[in-house]
Amino acid sequence: MSFDSTVRYSLDPKVALRPEPFGALAYHYGSRRLTFLRTKLLADLVGRLADFDSVDGALDARVPPDQHRSYRAALAQLASSEFIHAC
Repeated sequence: MSFDSTVRYSLDPKVALRPEPFGALAYHYGSRRLTFLRTKLLADLVGRLADFDSVDGALDARVPPDQHRSYRAALAQLASSEFIHAC
């Protein structure tokens, strides 16, 4: 499955985010996987993805343009790990 940043994504309902000083811990209750969201901006972005029509729209609204590529890559990894999914 490829990551399509032109569609809406949301946090999987089986995932809990716990805010931390560095960003957040994300725990998937289905797979029992834990991952670190290493910036507060990434944690905020992941938690609000469903508020936007697409990942690209979320990036445009929340992330500086020079950081889009790295945040898109981080979101693609979260999608492949099933922490976020297309809606």
